[in-house]
Amino acid sequence: MVTQSDSKAVFLSGSLMGHVTRMSLTTSIGLMAIFAVDFVDMIFISMLGNDALAAAVGYAGTLLFFTNSINVGLSIAAGALVARELGAGRSQQARQFATSVAILGALTGLVVSLLVLFNLRFCLSLLGAEGEVLRLAARYVSIILPTMWVMAVAMTGMAVLRAYGDARRSMLATIYGGVANAVLDPILIFAVGLGLDGAAIASVIARICILIAAVIPAMRVHAGFARPSFEYVRGNLRPVSGIAIPAVLTNVATPVGNAIVLREIAQFGTDAVAGMAVIGRLIPVAFSVIFALSGAIGPIVGQNFGAGQYDRVRQAFLAGVKFTAVYVCLISATLFLLRAPIADLFQAQGETRALIYLFCGPLALASFFNGVIFVANASFNNLGHPVYSTWVNWGRHTLGTWPFAAAGAYIAGAPGVLLGQALGGVIFAVVCRVLVRRVVSQLSAPKPVDPFAGQNRLQALFGRRGW
Repeated sequence: MVTQSDSKAVFLSGSLMGHVTRMSLTTSIGLMAIFAVDFVDMIFISMLGNDALAAAVGYAGTLLFFTNSINVGLSIAAGALVARELGAGRSQQARQFATSVAILGALTGLVVSLLVLFNLRFCLSLLGAEGEVLRLAARYVSIILPTMWVMAVAMTGMAVLRAYGDARRSMLATIYGGVANAVLDPILIFAVGLGLDGAAIASVIARICILIAAVIPAMRVHAGFARPSFEYVRGNLRPVSGIAIPAVLTNVATPVGNAIVLREIAQFGTDAVAGMAVIGRLIPVAFSVIFALSGAIGPIVGQNFGAGQYDRVRQAFLAGVKFTAVYVCLISATLFLLRAPIADLFQAQGETRALIYLFCGPLALASFFNGVIFVANASFNNLGHPVYSTWVNWGRHTLGTWPFAAAGAYIAGAPGVLLGQALGGVIFAVVCRVLVRRVVSQLSAPKPVDPFAGQNRLQALFGRRGW
C-alpha cells in the first residue's frame, strides 16, 4: 500500500467531501463555458435570418457529438489509469499511460475523421438532413471534423490535469477555448462576412486554444507526459482500450435515450416539443455540476483505489452522493421559485408552460438519481469495471426509458412521458448503488501494468516451440 508521502496523489488524505466539492465546482465551470458558447453560437447563426443555417448546425452537432464520444471515452481512460497509477506511487507508469492515450487518441481521431468525411453526406442523411440543409451541414462538419485529433489530445490533457488534482487548470483550458470562440464568432460571422463558415472556423481555433491550454500545463507543471515510445503505446493498448471502448459505448447511449423521449413527446404536438426543447436548454445550465461529477470524482476514486485505501473509495462514493443531494435540493428550490420568470422568458403558454412548471417543480428533484448514476459510472470506470457503466447507461436509456415513457404518455400525456423517464432513473440509480457496494466489497490491489507483457508472452511461446 502506498503512503500519503507521494505528493502527486493529492486525494489520499483530507476531506473527501471537500475534494468532491472543489473538483465538481471547478469542472462544472468549464462545462458551463462550453454550454454558454454553444448557446451564443446558435444565437449568432440565427441572427443571419436563414432557418436552414440553424437546422444545419443542429444536424452537424448531432454527428459531431457521436464522433466526440470517442474522445470522451479516451479521456476517461486517461483519467482512470493515470489517477490509479499515481495513487499506487507509480508516477512513471502514469506518464506513460498519459502519452499512450494522447497518441492513440490522435491516431484514432485522424482515422475516424477520414472515414466520416468520406461518408459525410450519407451520415447526415441518416439523421434526416436533406437538400440545402444537407449541403450546409456537410460544409460545416467538413471544417470542424478534421480537428477531431486536436480535441482528442486536448481532452486527454484535461483528464491528466484532473488526475493530478489540478481541476483549476483543466477548467481554465475550456474557459480559454470558450472565450476564443465567443470573441471570434461575431467577428468571423458578421464582420468578415463568412457566415456559417466563420462559426466553424471559430470552433476550430477554440479547439486549438484548448489543446495548448491543457497540454502545456500538464507537461510543465506536473510532468504528466513521458517521451513517446511505440513499444509503450503498443503495450498499453489493452488497458487503455479496456476502459475506453466501454466508455465510448456508454456515452453513445445518452442521445439514444433522448431520441426515445423526443419521439414520445412529439405525439402531443408542437407545444409539447417546444416545452421539451426549453427543458433541454435548462438542464445543462442548472445541473452542469451534476454532469461534472463523473470527471470530478473519478480521480478521487482512482487514486485511493491505486493506494489500496478501500475505505476512502467507499467514502468517496458516498460523498459524491451526499454532494449530489445537497446541490439538487438547492437548485430545485431555486427553479421552483423562478418557474414563472423562466416560463415568461421563453414566452411559454399552454402545454409548453405546463411542462416547464413540471420540470421546475418535482421533476428537478429527480436529477438526484441521475447524479447517483454519474457517480457510480465514474466509480466503475476507475475501479476496473467499465463494462458496468456501459450496461447501466444503455439499460437506463432503453429499458429504463421507453417502457416508462410510453406508459406515462398513455396515463398522463406529455407530462407522463417526463415522469416515466424519471421513474426509470430511480430504478437504475438503485441498481447502481447495489453494484457499487458489490464492487467495493470485492476490491483487491490493482497490479502494475507491464507494457511489454504481450511481447514477453509471445517470446516465451515461441521460445518453448523452438522458433
